[in-house]
Amino acid sequence: MKFIRPVWLSHQGEKKDFEVYSCHVSPDGTRLVTAAGDGHVRIWSTEAIYDAEDLPCSKPKQLASMSYHSGTIHTVRFSSNGRFLASGADDKIVCVYILDPTPPSHTTFGKSKAYRNVRWAVLTPCIGTNEAPPVENWRIFRRLIGHDNDVQDLGWSYDSSILVSVGLDSKVVVWSGHTFEKLKSISSHMSHVKGLTFDPANKYFATASDDRTIKVFRFTPPGPNSSAHDQMNNFMLETTINAPFAASPLTTYFRRCSWSPDGNHIAAANAVNGPVSSVAIINRGSWDGDIHLIGHEGPVEVCAFSPRLFSKQPVETLPKGANGQYLPQFVTVIACAGQDKALSVWITSNPRPLVITQDLAVKSISDLAWSPDGRNLFVTSLDGSIIAVMFGEGEIGYSVSLDENEKALSKFGAGRKGAGIVEGPNALLLEEKSKEGEMRGAEGRMGALMGDSTKSPDTIANGNSAPVRPTSILNNGHGNSIEMRNGQTSLSKSDESKPDSMSTEVTDPHAAELERLKSRITITKDGKKRIAPLTVSSFSSGESSLPRSQLKSSASYNHNGANDILQTTLDLSKPFDGLPKGGLPGLLLGNKRKLVVEEGNADGHMSKKVALASRNGAIPILSNTANGTVLAQSQNLISSQNVTPEFIRPAVTNPSLTVSQLRLAVPKVRAQISRRLGNIVNGIAQDTAALESSSADKSIQADIMFEVRNPTGVSVTGRAEDRDPSRLSVTKKSQPVWQDFLPRSVLLLTGGHNFWAAACEDGSIYVWTLAGRRLVSPLILESQPVILESLNWWLLCVSAVGMCYVWDIKTMSSPHPPVSLAPILDIATHTLQGHLTKAPAVTSARLNSEGRIVITLANGDGFAYSPSMFVWQRLSEVWWAVGSQYWNSTDSSVGNLKQSMKNGDDQNTANLSAGVIPYLEKSTTNETLVRGRANVLQRLIKQLLSREGFEGLESHVSVAHLENRMAAAMTLGAKAEFQMYLYMYAKRLGAEGLKFKVDELLRVLIGGMFEDTMGTIGDDVNGGATISPSTVGRSRSTATDVLCGWPRQELLKGVILILGKHRDLQRITVPYAKLLGVINDQ
Repeated sequence: MKFIRPVWLSHQGEKKDFEVYSCHVSPDGTRLVTAAGDGHVRIWSTEAIYDAEDLPCSKPKQLASMSYHSGTIHTVRFSSNGRFLASGADDKIVCVYILDPTPPSHTTFGKSKAYRNVRWAVLTPCIGTNEAPPVENWRIFRRLIGHDNDVQDLGWSYDSSILVSVGLDSKVVVWSGHTFEKLKSISSHMSHVKGLTFDPANKYFATASDDRTIKVFRFTPPGPNSSAHDQMNNFMLETTINAPFAASPLTTYFRRCSWSPDGNHIAAANAVNGPVSSVAIINRGSWDGDIHLIGHEGPVEVCAFSPRLFSKQPVETLPKGANGQYLPQFVTVIACAGQDKALSVWITSNPRPLVITQDLAVKSISDLAWSPDGRNLFVTSLDGSIIAVMFGEGEIGYSVSLDENEKALSKFGAGRKGAGIVEGPNALLLEEKSKEGEMRGAEGRMGALMGDSTKSPDTIANGNSAPVRPTSILNNGHGNSIEMRNGQTSLSKSDESKPDSMSTEVTDPHAAELERLKSRITITKDGKKRIAPLTVSSFSSGESSLPRSQLKSSASYNHNGANDILQTTLDLSKPFDGLPKGGLPGLLLGNKRKLVVEEGNADGHMSKKVALASRNGAIPILSNTANGTVLAQSQNLISSQNVTPEFIRPAVTNPSLTVSQLRLAVPKVRAQISRRLGNIVNGIAQDTAALESSSADKSIQADIMFEVRNPTGVSVTGRAEDRDPSRLSVTKKSQPVWQDFLPRSVLLLTGGHNFWAAACEDGSIYVWTLAGRRLVSPLILESQPVILESLNWWLLCVSAVGMCYVWDIKTMSSPHPPVSLAPILDIATHTLQGHLTKAPAVTSARLNSEGRIVITLANGDGFAYSPSMFVWQRLSEVWWAVGSQYWNSTDSSVGNLKQSMKNGDDQNTANLSAGVIPYLEKSTTNETLVRGRANVLQRLIKQLLSREGFEGLESHVSVAHLENRMAAAMTLGAKAEFQMYLYMYAKRLGAEGLKFKVDELLRVLIGGMFEDTMGTIGDDVNGGATISPSTVGRSRSTATDVLCGWPRQELLKGVILILGKHRDLQRITVPYAKLLGVINDQ
């Protein structure tokens, strides 16, 4: 062990050396960077420092010097990949530098005014100073502004994906390591933040503050194209540690903590153990600890773990197990220093320090930095000294290979993905192709932020650029419209006959308004005319290229302008206000209804009657009618059978209900039910609320309205068993189109562009054409109808016993026999009992354009029925919402890979299931927030993540969620969504390094994994089963060249471009890239 302190290794001033506040060693170990009070960042050659005793030294000592701060620099750190260098100072700015491969063009001049305009050759010594000319050309790359006070410490994640800065403004600011955009600003601390450390497993980072706490934040490494909107739910607080710091002093300049290389412990500076200063060792997962390093007389300001693991004896002499692996006998080394000017070095196998060096400096020690090999330690002090400590072989142990570090971190889900050796020149070309798309997307987003791009790009529909008229209304009724079909844009039938003049260019809907505002004239106070300035952000005709985290279908599924789409990402930590209008009293007592205003007596005559009846303390009896509250009328008793009250009809118990395993609530008979035409959005039958009103209510006017008026009160014959007929009518702009009568009361209505349907209380269903002609004889069900929906020619009815019927009215057929809702209502978890058991409520029942049933439940689950497999499939559930990292979000980098379609899709094909999966996940989100189940499950997930064996839970659940999305999109035939989910899945597999799944996925896409067992279309295979033309490409069979509507070759090419940058997978991906001609741009 020896100490090296060269005379030239300092930040020299005119009278004394400046205070040195920070130091760090580059990942390759060749450079030492220091920061001091002179406002300079200096880079030194470590080789020159190690050989300082060999005189004379002909090698360059100082490699570069940068002065871009206007104050004292407190911290400086190299990025983990060695590409960037960051510094933070008391000017509230973080500067990021990059090494320019070109040689420096000029030298650094001194402060003398006489030499400011002088330029000399590179080899000329610096004028006005004693510094040597720069050897390396480090230039400023970014200036990051986000703090309101001094920046005290910096830290890079181990994959260099993020940069985190902390300061005296109590903020923790997270920056992207790719674009250096501010991703998040965290204000969790209550006082100055003075220390920062990163988990080597790349799962957490910890910050130390003068509020006497250490806060641990969990994060997921963001991608190159991530924005602040994407990372809204990232960088969440995991825990707060305050036990070892309850009485810690507030006089320290730094609280620089360190994370052990095996990921098990955090060494926290400025802790106390009773009245004694110490370094607290905090255990990972439980975030507590009873180990303290005691021995320093003053507060410890900085501690640093050696980046390598050590063994007590040489590696070749270590015992090995049966599998040939070394037995775990490794230790870690930590160095501590602070205000007592002493340096101590500890090893985890010894209870006492290995080395104690007192009075190493004249003032407090400010920072410590280990070399990458763990053999050398650099120390900086506020007296201006920079000292190198070199340990001999075996003095602190014998370092082991980095593979042992990776094995120790693997149990926490860490891995050095993409850092392998390139397989060859073809693999390197593939890697460049893969990264080219990501960087193009990142540059495009930065251009949008800076306002560089103003021209609106053409809308891309499934890879094809198609002109789209600027309208935002999706209308399935009459008139001109734009229909979104499976991610493709097409004009409605009413537009087909018009000339295609607008197909040549895209018009700007705001152009005329923008020109008018540009020339808007205003008159000032003195009477002069001026043109009012127009704010740059007032109008934006171009579509923003910024990624959005919400999961949206290929076409928006807003209905009539209703705000159905979630505007914020899922935040399960906040309570959900689900009380009705009026608050809790309105929920318990109900909202008051107004008294009926009689015709011709608008002066409140009814109120006078109520006041008259209330004399002498009497309480008037009021009846709640459809029009309001009225005084109860006395009625004569009828000697025959009593009339069935309206509020309990139908009251007859159906025999099927007494033996059914499932019972659903039957809707009441209402006096009036109305249904508007035009309830189809994104291929899903949307719910149009039934409207109740009296015959005098003219406030509800629709273009086309289907309306029924059920009889109320006693029949005209006066007998209870007689009922007046129900009157059905269709009006267009309040003008009658057709009318019909039914001898029984109607419960439900539905309709579309092809037919009208009504369900009655006796279980019968009537169907009419748009002109009022009856299409089919009444359909009779076993119980009362509960839900009635339609879409195109499909009709869905759910009965009170949970049976689902689907009919194709055009062909007068059904795609499958009636199916029961019992399996999805947890019937398997309940045994046959003599009493009813509560089950989840059915919140909605829908049809997609193929006639498949889509059901959502009150517990957040979403289901779809598969007519080919005759079984229900769960497509969405709360488990994904709380466990998956992809819930309610899209991967923005997928948009960088824009593949051109080569098979020429038919623009007039029906919209198959577009938006079904986002609709189900949106329903799950809403039900989760309302019911409050998310808080319980989130606490469960949070506790499991800290337990041994569950470290990879979040990662595995996220991958499983993407696989479930892909399977659901393939089953439903959602073409655009399948491609998006496939690319997200491929990117995650590459990031996780799952070689077996990658190999299997590529074999499926190329069609070589399974044998041809499904035959061709129309062939008799497997006992007569044939492949329907509408379901071609819905399985992984190699019988067709398409997969969910996409050419297999196109999907395979997109996946190869995503996976190409991962070197540990290039042995698998390069053969496919050669086959597709990706490398040679074929």
